[in-house]
Amino acid sequence: MIDSPRFDHLVRLTDRFGTFEHAEHATPRREHGYCVDDVARVLVVSAREPQPNASVRSLAQGSLAFVGDAMGPHGDCRNRRSADGTWTSESSTEDCWGRSLWGLGTAAASAQFSIAGPGLSLFERGAEQRSQYPRAMAFAALGAAAVLGVDSTNRAARSLLSDIADVTLKARSDRAWPWPEPRLYYANALLPDAMIAVGVALERPELVVRGLDLLGWLLARETRDGHLSVTPAEGSGPGDVGPSFDQQPIEVSTMADACARALSVDDSPKWLEAIGMANAWFDGDNDAKVMMWDPETGGGYDGLHADVANKNEGAESTLALVSTRQQAFAHQTIST
Repeated sequence: MIDSPRFDHLVRLTDRFGTFEHAEHATPRREHGYCVDDVARVLVVSAREPQPNASVRSLAQGSLAFVGDAMGPHGDCRNRRSADGTWTSESSTEDCWGRSLWGLGTAAASAQFSIAGPGLSLFERGAEQRSQYPRAMAFAALGAAAVLGVDSTNRAARSLLSDIADVTLKARSDRAWPWPEPRLYYANALLPDAMIAVGVALERPELVVRGLDLLGWLLARETRDGHLSVTPAEGSGPGDVGPSFDQQPIEVSTMADACARALSVDDSPKWLEAIGMANAWFDGDNDAKVMMWDPETGGGYDGLHADVANKNEGAESTLALVSTRQQAFAHQTIST
């Protein structure tokens, strides 16, 4: 039986402004401040929690306010904020923008009334922008698809997804290396996840098939001896053979999210098995056979090395743990 995800360490990392980016073991490193890249993902996991308690609702409301404050009048986003609440970076349409739209779209589709309306308004402002960065556009696609899931007529979301489909999600004809980039970089399963999401939302079955095929290729590449062996922080290209380190929890959580989406359109048992492998990766079924989370705090460890975990419990790794647990908990009763 898989337990429901724990939010206690995210609460520990969070103060009146937002969720701190880094930690030394379980202690927040205030000197590094906050970033929208993380706080937008706090919004994702807290907004999609089906039965949020008071702490989770507070995380959702606080992270929504943070993302809203980060967004400029034309929808671009600042990313970095110091511990005193001062913004320290300029607005852009980099990953922070895409992750903001992911969080805001998830909030707009949430059953939590207090964040749904404001989330949609902010999403529509952010959706005025476009990004030159494929992953930023892919993150934005997840938010737009969530909006269309509750309002199929939303013009801002539909326009954004149409542009993403036409510009970002290009097919590749190389059978030996079908990935749409010369190397695997980071959050890799995000790209097929976005393809499937856009294909479903816009009723473009060729994108759904393309996304499923690409995700299957990535899953096969990142499976070793029955467990996940994900792309390391430095990336991976044709001819590279694993296992390689250090492995980042974000690769595991994006795989779990993508396979959950795949399972919604394709009943192959490999997607459910992959969600289980992602969950088990945190519990020690990985290349180093070490636990990747702290049972005492509920925090996720920052990276997997060849024989040891980096036991700092920062926001990104903890969010990856929470997100993966959400998918595993939600899908544990599905019969294969």
